[in-house]
Amino acid sequence: MDAAMDAALWVVPLLLLPLLLWSSSSFVFYFKKCFYVGWMMVLALAAIPMCIAKSGGRDVENMRIIRVLVRHVKYFLGLRFDVSGWEHLQTEGPYVIISNHQSSLDVLGLMEVLPDRCTMIAKKELIYAGTVGLICWLGGIVFINRKKTSDAKSVMADAAQTMLDERIRLWVFPEGTRNQRGDLLPFKKGAFHLAVQAQVPIIPIVFSSYNSFYLRKEKQFNSGTIRVKILPKIETKGMTLDDVASLCDESFNRSDGRRAEQCRRSPCGSVHRHLF
Repeated sequence: MDAAMDAALWVVPLLLLPLLLWSSSSFVFYFKKCFYVGWMMVLALAAIPMCIAKSGGRDVENMRIIRVLVRHVKYFLGLRFDVSGWEHLQTEGPYVIISNHQSSLDVLGLMEVLPDRCTMIAKKELIYAGTVGLICWLGGIVFINRKKTSDAKSVMADAAQTMLDERIRLWVFPEGTRNQRGDLLPFKKGAFHLAVQAQVPIIPIVFSSYNSFYLRKEKQFNSGTIRVKILPKIETKGMTLDDVASLCDESFNRSDGRRAEQCRRSPCGSVHRHLF
């Protein structure tokens, strides 16, 4: 009898799971979100000893391991990436990548196109995210305190020198926070100060809106295709701090123009009902 009860405790949830996945969009939303967070933590746990064995500790080269481990996650979530403009990442030496920032799913798109010797600038709070925070530190991610402008500027200045000394690339989200409205928030100037100080190019990357498959407030998380456009580099050689504002404006206009074009091709606000 006890064995039968134990079996029933396993069978009933297994029978209910497909029904809930098919009939409840809210259940799908929470199921995918929980799976995504949990699986990323498991992957980080697996990556930690691999990174230590490869590099002995914190090193941007560890991003190669992280990239390989994370790239399959999109299939579990029913996501696909359509990338164009690969040739613009074939730039030698250091550069700054900027892109729009919509949700934690951005990590999947980032890993889809992440070039070698590239890491990110991220908020300081991320380092406390368990195994994910530790693997971010091992991957050489630069953490900034967004609440203290003086600290952020100091970190950016150090990052500019590190880019040149170690010939690395840095990925920055210039909006400064997540934005799922489908448009772009005004760019903060940190990424552009960084590029001008280091005299390195900026390469804008634009991800299409997630609103056709992912809506956080409405609890919708269906399958979908994310279009990723890598734009031509913007040179900064010869620029001074006086040019930062115009550089920021030019980068925003290029990115926003591409975003608007992506929305015209596929409406940014409609959610399609497909699970996987």
